[in-house]
Amino acid sequence: MALNWRLVARLPQNFRSLSVTAPKSESSGRESWLSKLFVRTIEPTKESHSRMLSDKEIIYALQTHNFRPNKREEYLENYKKHVDYFNSHEKITKVLQLVSSWTVNVGDQDQALHLWKYTGGFHAIDSVMDVLNQSKEYQKLFSEQAQYIRSRHLQYILQFSYWPEIRFRSPKHIYEIRSYTLKPGTMIEWGNNWARAINYRQNNNEAFAGFFSQVGRLYNVHHIWCYKDLNSRKETRESAWRSPGWDECVAYTVPLIKEMHCRILIPSSFSPTQ
Repeated sequence: MALNWRLVARLPQNFRSLSVTAPKSESSGRESWLSKLFVRTIEPTKESHSRMLSDKEIIYALQTHNFRPNKREEYLENYKKHVDYFNSHEKITKVLQLVSSWTVNVGDQDQALHLWKYTGGFHAIDSVMDVLNQSKEYQKLFSEQAQYIRSRHLQYILQFSYWPEIRFRSPKHIYEIRSYTLKPGTMIEWGNNWARAINYRQNNNEAFAGFFSQVGRLYNVHHIWCYKDLNSRKETRESAWRSPGWDECVAYTVPLIKEMHCRILIPSSFSPTQ
């Protein structure tokens, strides 16, 4: 006999509930782990998924740069000049702010990630691009950067509306970015489950930021966590598994993932958050 239940999540009113149907485990009388991996259905909607997941006119830019192994210091020095240029330009600073700058310590090494915040939606991005396209100083910096890197990728991302506001941290921390590639059409379901799951991951203020992609590689999710050190990360993650309900949140989201990987990040010297 089938058991029906609904997931209850703290979401904006325009979210749609998820209906889940799965069989009981005859041996234990409780839902088995496999029963939680059944496909859920979502009610049709005329609203875009991005509008349902994010309720702010703020867009973030995530830059991923793979620098040459023997050019790390030159690359960072060049990028700091980029940051100084942006901060010195009044029209840019009105709408653009550097949130964080990291280099990868574990994972894809010889890599840097930079997170920027645009206030004012895509109009803000257009206004900044107009300035940069006409700036010979910036174009020179951008050309010089090519000497130090192997590849670049830019992604525009939106913050999940249920995620805590970004709070800058003082020295000294490590960060973990867990990046997921989801199956197309599952972003709403991911958000519905994580709106509940995030409540299990705030005991040590480890939740730094949560994003989903808007332009660039699509159906990407990035969860960024902040820890004192690697041992603190281990203890914090283990404590979540001791919380009743966390295992269900994990079980519901596992079938939605096509690919995932994590990287440990170290803040650059000029990063606003440490």
